[in-house]
Amino acid sequence: MSRRQLTFECEGARLVGTLDEGSASTGLLIVTGGNEIRSGAFSGQSRLAARIALQGYPVFRFDRRGIGDSEGENGEFRSSAPDIAAALAAFREAAPHVVRVVGFGNCDAASALMLAKGGGLDALALSNPWTFDHVEAEGSEAPPEVVRDHYRRRLADPAAIRRLLTGQVSIRKLAGSLIAALRPAAPPSSLVQDITEGILGFSGEVRFLIAERDRTAQAFLSHWDKANPRIVRCAGASHAYVEPQASEWLDRQILEMLQAG
Repeated sequence: MSRRQLTFECEGARLVGTLDEGSASTGLLIVTGGNEIRSGAFSGQSRLAARIALQGYPVFRFDRRGIGDSEGENGEFRSSAPDIAAALAAFREAAPHVVRVVGFGNCDAASALMLAKGGGLDALALSNPWTFDHVEAEGSEAPPEVVRDHYRRRLADPAAIRRLLTGQVSIRKLAGSLIAALRPAAPPSSLVQDITEGILGFSGEVRFLIAERDRTAQAFLSHWDKANPRIVRCAGASHAYVEPQASEWLDRQILEMLQAG
């Protein structure tokens, strides 16, 4: 496997990407969430790219405008559709044997792909999509659906029940959480409506990847049809799939989508 850096243009700004080369005709485009650089938190996306490329699939990562090594103004995920389109074009130019590209994004990168209606990609692996408007994101309380799910899981855990019965759990905090759980669900945010409309405009394969221990994922499920067959869940996984079994699960999900082409 070889890895190389390259540059490309997006609306007058010079962007920087990384290509992990592979011989397969299907490739993976990784879209970075938040304000992270293309290597990801603790180089997580860099390691993911290397693992996928070892299976023969080329992988392209990039810094969007205003992030990392790329020029331009950072407009955050809502305005990243041109960056995704430019990265896809650069990927196809750098690896002309690639005829099918799967896009992967976690958190607001998944939402960015939905807002972009797939951004010209052939399939989408959408992990823990971000559904909070800015005001909600700044709040300290989790949505009531998330709180209820948390306590359903805790009540099924004998160790958690023992801590409650032996006084190791704050009754005041517990009471506050239970009150929060009884609140009615908030109406869908404008972002939920926008990503729903966006994904309806995409005709390719979609797989929603859900880390079951993640608040963002649970909030997404509270606004989505949980019985949707496109939703797949990873038990015990946190937001970035840092647990060994969760990392392996994520690799399998992505490889299955790459192999489907």
